[in-house]
Amino acid sequence: MTTPVPDPTASFATAQVQAGYVPGVAQNTAVVPIYQSNGYEFPSLAHARDVFALRSLGNVYSRNANPTQAVFEQRIAALEGGRAAVAVSSGQAAAAAAILALASAGDHVVAARQLYGGTVDLLSDSLGSLGIEVTYVDQDDTDAWRDAVRPSTRAFFAETITNPLATVLDIRAVADVAHAAGVPLIVDNTVASPYLVRPGEHGADIVIHSATKYIGGHGVALGGVVVDIGSFDFGADPGRWPQFTTPYPRFGDLVLWDRFGEQGLALVIYIKTRFVHDFGTTLPAWSSFQLLQGLETLDLRMQRHSASALAVARFLEQHPAVEKVWHPGLASSPWHATTQRYLPRGASSVFSFDLAGTGDADADDRRVEQVIDALRVIRLVANIGDARSMVNHPASMTHLHLTAEQLREAGISPRTIRLSIGLEDETDLIADLAQALA
Repeated sequence: MTTPVPDPTASFATAQVQAGYVPGVAQNTAVVPIYQSNGYEFPSLAHARDVFALRSLGNVYSRNANPTQAVFEQRIAALEGGRAAVAVSSGQAAAAAAILALASAGDHVVAARQLYGGTVDLLSDSLGSLGIEVTYVDQDDTDAWRDAVRPSTRAFFAETITNPLATVLDIRAVADVAHAAGVPLIVDNTVASPYLVRPGEHGADIVIHSATKYIGGHGVALGGVVVDIGSFDFGADPGRWPQFTTPYPRFGDLVLWDRFGEQGLALVIYIKTRFVHDFGTTLPAWSSFQLLQGLETLDLRMQRHSASALAVARFLEQHPAVEKVWHPGLASSPWHATTQRYLPRGASSVFSFDLAGTGDADADDRRVEQVIDALRVIRLVANIGDARSMVNHPASMTHLHLTAEQLREAGISPRTIRLSIGLEDETDLIADLAQALA
């Protein structure tokens, strides 16, 4: 190993900036290091020119890429069985980047109406204001997916396990309709995680995650990731995908699909060089490191999460104060068969239940508030996938911006309470719910 030797003739100001460090020297650490650097030194101008022009791949500036982040991206891509991944600052940024990479003004997306409220905000408001139209369909109705397709359609979008009602997507059925229409299926796999299901094995082409949730698992770092499974051939219909099949203006005559298609890098490089670069949706090195720490125990945590959540759901299903439990692991669930097909390892730990109604809306609202406020072990937090168990009221919190019709179509009522079961002892969680319901 090269040992940097301070130049004894260097002035104080020069030494305080440069002494003791040689760029590029490996330190053989067993744990992924935190590369806390904004920029990277180039060995020559010729090399810098090649990297900036994408003739060679390498680190330029940490807004686009960072070595700690690169390890995280490679690890998630491997766990999802994908070709490549790009990490961004949040799950919302991942959803935006995946859709914007495929659709622009005048284009159209078909999405499941059983989506997280923040995703509906993104699709309907922010992307809508950019001229991207969205049609929402019942995710269980394959004919509805098929009928919604237009010549301008550029993607299908759905979640594997939905938030908050834990409905389960028939991935293969929706993927087949998408591919028949010539468009990729984007699947948000946040609630399931790649341990419980890998959507790419069932036909999904692009998988996204809010790494803030189960991938991190500790509730201390935000992050998102887009994984290109590598199954969709953008070159098969070049007229539909000019962003990949015609020269990329900011890089001269470079055609992404020609240069990077076989490597499975065209989509992620487009996202990095356009949306991450332009919008600054950067995942910091420190956050990448924290998410990597959580990722190392993902399988163990998901086993515990899933088992405890099913035990809690079974308790709630038998409670007289509960009208309905939305957990796909229960035999009574309409998605039980789909769960057994796609989620044999467990159905994760985000699900909801509806309190029994009284016929008086005001009384029902008070009852919901009393139950939530009476919980002591389960905390009122607008997050999921944490080590801690959390409760949420979708209609007035995460899905507040949905219209009454959208809430009804999504199956969310004012009496719906969402749970995210953590890693505590399940008997303590059940006891907490029992005393709150009483």
